[in-house]
Amino acid sequence: MFKAKPILALSALLACSAYASVDVEQALKLEPSNDQRKATSIATKFLTNYHYKPTRLDDDLSSQIFDTYLELLDPNRIYFMQPDIDELERYRFRMDDSLRHNDPMSAYEIFSLYSDRVLDRVAYSRERVKQPFDFTIDEEYQYDREDEPWAQNREELDELWRKRVKNDYLRLKLTDKEPDAIVETLTERYDNLERRITELNSDDVFQFFMNAFAASIEPHTSYLSARNSENFEISMSLSLEGIGALLGRENEYTEISRVVPGGPVAKDGRLKAGDRITAVGQGQDGKMVDIIGWRIDDVVELIRGPKDTVVRLQILPEEESVGGPTEIIEIVRDEVKLEEQAATSEIIEVPVDEETGKVVKVGVIDLPVFYMDFAGRAQNKPDYRSSTRDVRRLIGELEEQGVEGIVIDLRSNGGGSLLEATTLTGLFIDTGPVVQVRNTDGRISVEEDIEPGMAWEGPLAVLVNRYSASASEIFAAAIQDYGRGLVIGETTFGKGTVQSLLDLDDYYISNESRGLGQIKITMAQFFRVNGGSTQNRGVVPDIAFPSWGDPDEYGERAFENALPWTRIDPARYRSAGDLTQLAAVADSRYRDRMEGNQEFEWLLADIDDFNERANETSVSLLESVGRERIEESEAKKKAREEQRNGGPLLDDESELAHAVDPALGDDPDAEEEEAAEEEDEGPDFLLRESAHIVADMVELGGDLELLKQQFAQLSVKPEGVPDGP
Repeated sequence: MFKAKPILALSALLACSAYASVDVEQALKLEPSNDQRKATSIATKFLTNYHYKPTRLDDDLSSQIFDTYLELLDPNRIYFMQPDIDELERYRFRMDDSLRHNDPMSAYEIFSLYSDRVLDRVAYSRERVKQPFDFTIDEEYQYDREDEPWAQNREELDELWRKRVKNDYLRLKLTDKEPDAIVETLTERYDNLERRITELNSDDVFQFFMNAFAASIEPHTSYLSARNSENFEISMSLSLEGIGALLGRENEYTEISRVVPGGPVAKDGRLKAGDRITAVGQGQDGKMVDIIGWRIDDVVELIRGPKDTVVRLQILPEEESVGGPTEIIEIVRDEVKLEEQAATSEIIEVPVDEETGKVVKVGVIDLPVFYMDFAGRAQNKPDYRSSTRDVRRLIGELEEQGVEGIVIDLRSNGGGSLLEATTLTGLFIDTGPVVQVRNTDGRISVEEDIEPGMAWEGPLAVLVNRYSASASEIFAAAIQDYGRGLVIGETTFGKGTVQSLLDLDDYYISNESRGLGQIKITMAQFFRVNGGSTQNRGVVPDIAFPSWGDPDEYGERAFENALPWTRIDPARYRSAGDLTQLAAVADSRYRDRMEGNQEFEWLLADIDDFNERANETSVSLLESVGRERIEESEAKKKAREEQRNGGPLLDDESELAHAVDPALGDDPDAEEEEAAEEEDEGPDFLLRESAHIVADMVELGGDLELLKQQFAQLSVKPEGVPDGP
C-alpha cells in the first residue's frame, strides 16, 4: 500500500479536461514522430554517458525498462491479463534496441494493446454499475494488486472488476448518496477514463516510455515532453498560488505530497502530506466533483482559482484505509508570500524546578524552507532576504529575551538552497567544511563555512521528520557530525542526490527550436563531513520520536533503483565535542516523561492502527463493516476532542509549555485566538518535548558531574541512540 512508485506514473498523465467527441480509432493510431526519434537519440546519450550512475544499454537494462513500462501503464494489474503479458514478452529484450536505434515503436505497440484493454474495462464498468449489488454478502475487494499475479482470463478479470465497481458504489453509498446519484457519479468517472485514454497522444506515449527508461536507472531522473515541460515551468511558477500544496499520485488517488509553507493549507493546519483528495467543490455549496483517477494537471486546474475564493476538498486522511471515513475541508485560496515562508520564532518556557518555579526559556526557530532572494543578492541589496540572515536576526532577538537553548524546527522542510544550508550551519560552528559533493566524474568539492565565529554557542537541537530532505539533511548531518547539537525526531527522507534540468533543444545541431523536451538527470551526490552519505539512509536522530510506518517504506529507501548509501573519505574538520553521554541521558529522561502522557499514548495507538492498516491490501464489501469503521473513527476523534477540552493532559497544568511569539507582543486578542487554535488542533507536544530535551541539555551541560552520574546509572543504552552517524 505504501510502496514508493516511479516518480512519474501513467495515472498522473491521464487527462479529463476536454469533453469533445473523440474518434477512438483515430486516437489510438499512434506512432513516434521524427522529433521524438531525435529526442530519443540525445536523451539516451546523456542518460548513458553523463548520469551519476554508470549505465549500459544491454539486455538486463532492457528487461528492467520493460517491467517498469508495464508498471507505469498498469501498476495495479487490473487491465492486462496473463495471455497479454505472454504476448508482450517478445518485447522484453527489444527496449535497449529501441533506444540504440532511436526507434521507440515497440512502446507504441504495447500501448495500443493497453488502450484496448482499458476501453474494454470501461465498457464493462458502465454496464455493471447499472445492476444491483448485495452489500450483505461477506466478500472483499483487493484494491492493492501490485504484487498479485495477472488475471488468467477474461472471467477472472470480470470478477475482479465486479468487486471493483461494487467497492466504488459502496464508498459513495457510505457518504449517504442516493442510488441514482451514485450511478451518475460513477458513470461520469468511467466516461472520463475513456476520454482520458483516447485523448492521449504520441507525446504522452513517448513520455511513458522515456520515463520507464529513466526510472530504470534512478528514481529522480525523468523525461518531460515539450508540452509537459511547459506545464512543468508553469506549475513551478504558480506552485505558490491557490491552496499552497503540491500534489502527487497514489494508485488512482490524488495525494498531497507536500504542504507549501505559508500557504492556505499550512495556515489551516488540517491537511498534511499523505492525505488523499477524492472530490473537489467550488465555493461553499458548489457540486462536489469526483476526481478519482484524474490526472494531476486537471486536478490542479480544478483546485486553483482566484484569491479569496473558497474551494472544498473531500479528504481521505493518510491514516485511514481505502474504506475509511472522508471529511470535507474548506480552504480559502490565497497567494503565498515570501515573508510567510520565512523563518519564525517563539519561546517555550520549560519548568525545571517545581519548588522554586524555575523555568528554562527555550527558543524555537521554525524554518519551513532554505530560501534566498537571489535577485536581491545579485543586485547587492543591503536588505535582501535569506534563511541565514533571518535566523541570525531571530537568534539575536531570542538572546535578548534570555533563552538558554534553541530548537531549529526542520520538520517537513524539503530543502532549497545549498548555499543557505552551508551558511546556516556556519551560524552554529566556527569555521569548517559543511558538505562534500561528488560529481559524475568522481571529483569531490567541499562547501565550507569560512566566516569565523558563531551566532549561537549554547545548547542546540535540530527537530526533523521523515519529510525533512536535501538541504535539511545537510544541515542536520553537519550539526550532528560536529557534535554541536542533538538531532531529534524521525529518520529523515534520505535524498542525497543533485539533479540538473537539460533542454534537449540546446543539444540539437540546429538553430531551430524543435520542442524535443527536457530531461532531469542526477549528476552529483552529497556526503557528510564524516564521509557518510545522506543518500538512502537519511540522518538518524540521536533521540528518536515514534515514526509512522516502516522506515524502509518511505523516503528514498522505498524507491526502486535508488542510489545506495556509500561513503568517501571524511573531510578535515574539528569536532565541537562528544555528545554521546548527553544524548543517552536526555533520551532516558524523554522516555520517562512520556510514561503516562496521554498525547503520547494516543500517538502510539494511532501509529499501531496505521501500521496495521499499512499491511492491508483489501477492504470489506459489507456495508455494515464500512459504517462501523466510520462510526468508530468519528467516535475516537470526538472522545479525544472532549478530553482535550476537558483539561490538561499532563499531570500538572504548570508543566504545559507557555508559548510566546515575540511578534505578537501583549495583544490579548491574539493570545486568545492562538489558544483557541491550539485547543482545536491539539498541542504540538513533540515540539514541546523537544524544548524539554533542550532544557535537559541546559541543565546537564552546566553540571558535568550530574551528567556522569546519570549516565552511569543507565545499565542499558536506551533504544534510539545510534552507534554513530
